[in-house]
Amino acid sequence: MKRLALSIALGLVCGASLAATSTTRFLIFVENGKQAGEQIVEHDDDGSERVRFIFKDNGRGPELRETLKVGKDGSLLAYTATGNSTFGGVVNDRFERSGDTARWQSTTEQGSTRVQGTAAYVPLVSSFQPAALAIRAMAARPDKSLALLPSGTMRMKVLESRTLSQGGKNQAVQLVALTGVGLSPQFAWVTREARPQLFAVVIPGYMTMIREGWQAQGKTLATAQKAAEGKLLVDLAAQLQHPLTGLTVVRNARVFDSEKAELTAPQDVYVLRGRITAMLPAGAPVRGAVNEIDAAGRVLLPGLFDMHGHVGRWEGGLNLAAGVTSVRDMGNDNATLQDILDETASGRLLSPQIVPAGFLEGESPYSANNGFVVKDLRGAKSAIDWYAEHGYPQLKIYNSFPKEILKETVAYAHERGLRVSGHIPAGLRAQQAIDAGYDEIQHINQLMLNFLFTPEVDTRTLQRFYLPSEKVADLDLDSAPVQEFIATLKQKQIAIDPTLATFAFLKQKDGEINEPFAPIADHMPPDVKRGFAVGTMKIPDDATLQRYRKSYAKMVDFVGRAYRAGVPVLAGTDELAGFTLQAELAYLVKAGLTPAQALQVATRNGAQYTRTSHERGSITPGKLADLVLVDGDPTRDIGDIRKVAAVITRGYLVYPREVHQALGVAPFVAANPAVTRLPASSASVAAGGNEGMLGVLGLGKHRD
Repeated sequence: MKRLALSIALGLVCGASLAATSTTRFLIFVENGKQAGEQIVEHDDDGSERVRFIFKDNGRGPELRETLKVGKDGSLLAYTATGNSTFGGVVNDRFERSGDTARWQSTTEQGSTRVQGTAAYVPLVSSFQPAALAIRAMAARPDKSLALLPSGTMRMKVLESRTLSQGGKNQAVQLVALTGVGLSPQFAWVTREARPQLFAVVIPGYMTMIREGWQAQGKTLATAQKAAEGKLLVDLAAQLQHPLTGLTVVRNARVFDSEKAELTAPQDVYVLRGRITAMLPAGAPVRGAVNEIDAAGRVLLPGLFDMHGHVGRWEGGLNLAAGVTSVRDMGNDNATLQDILDETASGRLLSPQIVPAGFLEGESPYSANNGFVVKDLRGAKSAIDWYAEHGYPQLKIYNSFPKEILKETVAYAHERGLRVSGHIPAGLRAQQAIDAGYDEIQHINQLMLNFLFTPEVDTRTLQRFYLPSEKVADLDLDSAPVQEFIATLKQKQIAIDPTLATFAFLKQKDGEINEPFAPIADHMPPDVKRGFAVGTMKIPDDATLQRYRKSYAKMVDFVGRAYRAGVPVLAGTDELAGFTLQAELAYLVKAGLTPAQALQVATRNGAQYTRTSHERGSITPGKLADLVLVDGDPTRDIGDIRKVAAVITRGYLVYPREVHQALGVAPFVAANPAVTRLPASSASVAAGGNEGMLGVLGLGKHRD
């Protein structure tokens, strides 16, 4: 249920003009080639434009109308946008510049400021056209930069140029990277001319928007863009991943025992070539280490698991900076994910380790378009075979999957050795999916729909969000149906992946910062912080808001009750990488878990339900050295989980402070724990002893 991140924003302008001189139509395709939307831009000679934008994938998406007026210097002079956002929230955004005064107002915010020179307004929700106008303005400026309103600066860099040929026509285009908006660069293909026009926007592995008539060139542009992005990502990884060569000791750390959910006495932890080789009482003589990291009494956690990601190439730094060293990917473009796995294994990508779950969907007007989309049992079995052959330990079934073949599909996945989880296919309740053999269920709304579903409800539509928001408020959690369902989950050990932090948007009032992100908002770039205050649900009045908040509180309560009853709970996100996992742990504490129990869910449970307990989930000699050094004590105050000082994984040392600074985020810790290079004499002392220690542990028997 990951929120749409269609480049810079999603929002345009509407209006009327009598002088339309030309129209440009863009077609939007998802990765499997299905058309999912369009952007139509009408241009007038006086600098006015009108835009109609629609994008629908997975039964949801924005619909917008925009009007824009551009000055001779490229400044945006006026803008309006009306329509709805991805989940049905109202969009009504207006901006006007008169001389040196700029004013804006939306359902979320209003403000004004003095401005001089060329500047662009950044809508909270928009199409791609505001970005296109900003690119045109930057192209005319020597420094290729542009002041943004309400604040910030955008910069543009040309990455590559090429000429496309099709049907006897040639078109020169160039790929530009935009920085200063969001937490990663944004990319666009524009025509190569003095006043460049938008030609295409590609989000590799997800979607392509391209000028009508040129759609056959989409794959060519996607391939070129992936290569260009790859070069930037290799440089970023080299900058932020510090190889740990030789034996390293992390001294004087309070280690979190994930089996007992408690801290140990201070210990020294030895690491070599990505594995833990020994754990000794703090203060013992250093035995052959060449590097020393003084933990100074900090808490040392096993690497955290995000059990519900949809990974992209640019978000790895955010995960690692949050202490997330393993992400279970719950649905992706298959080819894209294979590339990410290869790039991560080779060290070319700043990324946590990824545990892939195969995505399986059925054909319908509401289909998601990741993984495999099938229509019959034969197709489902073929997809499962592909996932099994590529080492996927789990299968995820989605909303439009044919309910008639669910039981046979689950049985075949089990036969091939895959766990099975997912959304509940339309027309079924969660109990029926469990009866068909599910091992796990994703999302709190899918669990709640078990008690709300009627044959008239199509859970592939936005009703899967609005119905729980409206009805759970009246659900008696002590009633027999709820208690019997929890008992079934416990008896069959059905894991639940509630993603509570993600679903906090159900009760967010537009204009107020969404609760999971309130603790981090002041650390974010200005446009990201503004985005946290955009409500995505259509909540018409205060009575509805209070009802939705009551429903959400019961959803949190349900998770706590399930945990106390013995139901396996997992910590997943499906939202902003890294930061959302930290918020999810805070919500588990709200549900009644202790902070230490929440950490246990994100470590031991993560390893158990990704089948990686033999090498992850605890700090134990012989396991992978996935280690997270934290300022403060998150076993007492779960908020301290945001104070990650250092992360070790895959043989690299990563400093969150450096990652955040590179991404425009204000750091959460004051300083990096220093690595001291020990004298050669220390490294040579008892070298034979270290050989013996490594031999006793039998490290050669473990998989890399």
